[in-house]
Amino acid sequence: MTPNDDLAIIALQERRLTFRRFDEEMAWAVGSQLRSWGIEQAAPIVIDVRLFHRELFYAALPGSAPDNGEWVRRKVNVVRRFHRSSYAVGLETKAKGGTLESRYGLSLTEYAAHGGAFPVTVDGVGVIGSITVSGLPQRDDHGLVVRTLCATLDVSPTDVAFADRR
Repeated sequence: MTPNDDLAIIALQERRLTFRRFDEEMAWAVGSQLRSWGIEQAAPIVIDVRLFHRELFYAALPGSAPDNGEWVRRKVNVVRRFHRSSYAVGLETKAKGGTLESRYGLSLTEYAAHGGAFPVTVDGVGVIGSITVSGLPQRDDHGLVVRTLCATLDVSPTDVAFADRR
């Protein structure tokens, strides 16, 4: 399992995990699913579901730190800028031997190319927002959002899952 393998799967996830429509009710459903998982697992996560012009769902679960909210903000900025998942941008940037700062002139205090923010893409419209989790290892943050989107969009998780790392 290499970063390139993850990048290929992420590209598939970004193509398959799209919405026919996305509104406040959908944001609440996705955010609530993420929150329920977090409560059941006692995961110290922050959850953010948004259109780029406004927040629609936000939750900071017990054990999360104020810094998790900052990570969310910085990961959202990556999705807003690149219209790709923050994990994909991070893996691609690292594979090319750089950082967001060295490659794009972006401040690392404003952008975080770490897993956990996934684009909200509406068919026929494009990327309009993001769904973000912070508090787990970055690949797990990303995977949690993907699993939740699979359940919401009725996509088999095995069709878009990462291969296990050995």
